Amino acid sequence: MPRSTSYHEKLIKDLQDPLEAAAYIEVVIEESDPTMLNKALRNVIEAQGGIDNFSVAVQQSYDKFSQILAEKGEIEFYSLSTLLDALGLQLAVTVKSA
Repeated sequence: MPRSTSYHEKLIKDLQDPLEAAAYIEVVIEESDPTMLNKALRNVIEAQGGIDNFSVAVQQSYDKFSQILAEKGEIEFYSLSTLLDALGLQLAVTVKSA
């Protein structure tokens, strides 16, 4: 009997697609849970080959983001924006649905 693919393996494979990664991060941001956002960002980073595939500046940005989250329990917008930029993503503002 063939082994089934784990949820995490499938998620990481799906997140290799930039459109999937963007939609995933967008949904997590809408949940307003910074801890979930940190985990989601780790998943997207993993899907792109891991943190070691990024420049030292990006690694430092992620470390700073994670540290602020751990210390304050909230995200810092500019750290998030820098990190998303390195992942090929960006923040957007839209009209809230009713």
